[in-house]
Amino acid sequence: MDPLSALLKLSASEKSERGLLHTPQEIAQQPATWLATFDLLRTRENELSKFLAAAGVKLPAAERPTVFLIGAGTSDYIGWSLHHLLRTRWQCEVIPVASTSLLTNFPEYLLKEKRYLWISFSRSGDSPEGVAVLERALAERKDILHILVTCNPGGRMSKAVHGRENCLSIVLDDATNDRGLAMTSSFTNMVLAGQMLAHTGSLGEYEPILRALAGAAESFLPKAAALASQLASAAFKRACFVGSGLLAGAALECALKLLELTAGKVQTMTQPTLALRHGPMAALNRDTLFVSLISSQEQRRRYELDLLREVGSKQLVGRRIAVAMDPDSLEDFAEFVLTPGTGGTKDTIPDLYRPILDVIFGQLLGLFASIQVGLKPDNPSPSGAICRVVQNIAIY
Repeated sequence: MDPLSALLKLSASEKSERGLLHTPQEIAQQPATWLATFDLLRTRENELSKFLAAAGVKLPAAERPTVFLIGAGTSDYIGWSLHHLLRTRWQCEVIPVASTSLLTNFPEYLLKEKRYLWISFSRSGDSPEGVAVLERALAERKDILHILVTCNPGGRMSKAVHGRENCLSIVLDDATNDRGLAMTSSFTNMVLAGQMLAHTGSLGEYEPILRALAGAAESFLPKAAALASQLASAAFKRACFVGSGLLAGAALECALKLLELTAGKVQTMTQPTLALRHGPMAALNRDTLFVSLISSQEQRRRYELDLLREVGSKQLVGRRIAVAMDPDSLEDFAEFVLTPGTGGTKDTIPDLYRPILDVIFGQLLGLFASIQVGLKPDNPSPSGAICRVVQNIAIY
């Protein structure tokens, strides 16, 4: 039995005592919830298509809107896991913008007479920064159209957009509203909702990719759990995650999951693959776990393998892990190679769609490292430094 399945089979009382009631299940349920999210949004395809047309994404290229992908923390990383896909599909400018930055720099982000579509992501819909910037935009820039993607119909953001003609709300199934502190299935399902927005009007093209992702995840989960448990038992102190393109967004989220779930007892960093050499490489040491999310695109893959080779030849880290669709030739570049191993995934799951799959390894590494350092994964912050929904702040 793989280590994740073993956790799922614990008694309810032991899960409760060890803080394992929610997080393992929320990681494990992801393939099934992806299919449910697809079915849910497919029923709204016509509605979504009409709203996107009203937002201008089907206008001549010069007239299309600038799209902001807005969120805080993990929800910000949703944007970094989507922007290239939406830009490619919609052929307009798509920019991830953290709500934490929008709150303090609101006027600088918005140009007069410019057309905008804001897509806001929030598990709870109660993030104070997300609520504040949404309410300000609704009051001051009534020309902006908004799509809210959330897991909570009762959140303040849901209430703010309700009944407004310039707003559309996408509320995912309650199962995705993670009860654990760390966002796991909420993250991947909101990314998936963004992928479906990219394909609105042509979901027939997307469905085979989604089903390949779900199948690959089913195969990936036990393998990733076994490796994550093995690595966590080595009690590493640092981890570095790198990736290219949208996999750089997945690397951001992997690093945050490990940091959150270990309450900072494992220090993490992340960089786009080619950026690591420009200073941040100085932070690597033999206590560092180095995780590279390897592209299936040949040019990007070459750069990534060169970095793995360099890190290995300089003996900068303790272990190198390559996460890839295709294990071909990777054994010479990393101590561990992790793939779904389902065959054909390299061709059926392009890099643009991989963040929801690759991030599972970071989630599991966080889960087992949390257990290793003696924390309760459902609530891994005994000091109260962080909590499931960020506490309210003064809004100025």
